[in-house]
Amino acid sequence: MKQSERREHLIDTAITLFSKNGFHATGVDTIIAAAGISKKTLYRHFRSKDELILAALRKYSGQFRNGFMRDVEWRATAPRERILAIFDVAHDWFEDKSFYGCMYINAIGEFSAPNTPIRIVCKEFKTLMRSYMEQLIRDMGIDNAEPLSEELALLLEGAIVTAQVSENKGHAATVAKSAAQALIEKAEKGHSQIMPSEA
Repeated sequence: MKQSERREHLIDTAITLFSKNGFHATGVDTIIAAAGISKKTLYRHFRSKDELILAALRKYSGQFRNGFMRDVEWRATAPRERILAIFDVAHDWFEDKSFYGCMYINAIGEFSAPNTPIRIVCKEFKTLMRSYMEQLIRDMGIDNAEPLSEELALLLEGAIVTAQVSENKGHAATVAKSAAQALIEKAEKGHSQIMPSEA
């Protein structure tokens, strides 16, 4: 295995372990045992465990967002339906046996110091997810999309946390979708009221 391949394998192994067990609870020895490498190899690629955590968060960000958006776009074509499909995709994610909550919410819970690289990466991930919603809202023809995107993002975040502590995990996404639909209808109504009347 090439050095670059070892590095990616190590990151992938860390993503799996951090997602399932958390960051502080996953020790370096656990990671190298699961990856089948030596401690020397780990420190050849990463100077510290925190560097490995950052690499895992950065790689998973792209993986998760690309997969999530692909699933949304597979389910629907129109922007409005795609916004609501976000919560259908979330439903399936919550019901998956490998769902352990959001890695970025979990990371922020474990790393409380402000403005650290780990928290910055988590914030960037959440910003990109909200921006995706905002673009779909703009595609609907609603100009002031940011407030609605913030509301929908908050619904999604709440659903994730609720699912993490619930037995009926998918129900959280169903409730969030219903609330999202009401917010979208309200925004559409407000938008239509300020549209200039036809001559």
